[in-house]
Amino acid sequence: MTMPLVLVAVMVVMYVAGVYLLLDRSLTRIMLGFLLVGNATNLLIFLMSGEFGAAPLAGGDEAISDPLPQAFILTAIVITFGVSAFLLALIYRSWRLARVSDDHVEDDEDDLAIGSAETLTAGQVTDEDLEVAPEYDEEDVLPTDAEETRK
Repeated sequence: MTMPLVLVAVMVVMYVAGVYLLLDRSLTRIMLGFLLVGNATNLLIFLMSGEFGAAPLAGGDEAISDPLPQAFILTAIVITFGVSAFLLALIYRSWRLARVSDDHVEDDEDDLAIGSAETLTAGQVTDEDLEVAPEYDEEDVLPTDAEETRK
């Protein structure tokens, strides 16, 4: 079996461009990158399917093509379509809420504070950083099934 090198090169370029677009902060570019990676994956499954042969139901003396990779590709197309529809809805909702033509994802200040190295080191965590549960009386707690059986 010989694999067409042109299709392999196209697949590699699609993967590279898709990952590059996925790493951007723009939601539109993230969606385009996801579409490129999805189509490159479909091409990868197609290239791995083996030699091209007769239709699976035709039979005969010729080599029969395997229908399983075709089913994988159809499933991957449906999944890519569903995630793309979700991303489009996310982009539209972001545009409706912000009413800005720029669809860059902004950093949340609280997330940056939590993720910073100063607050996550074990030696610097104080009681103020942790939420303390309010005090309660034993009468306020409802008995569980196990406690009821003991009484």
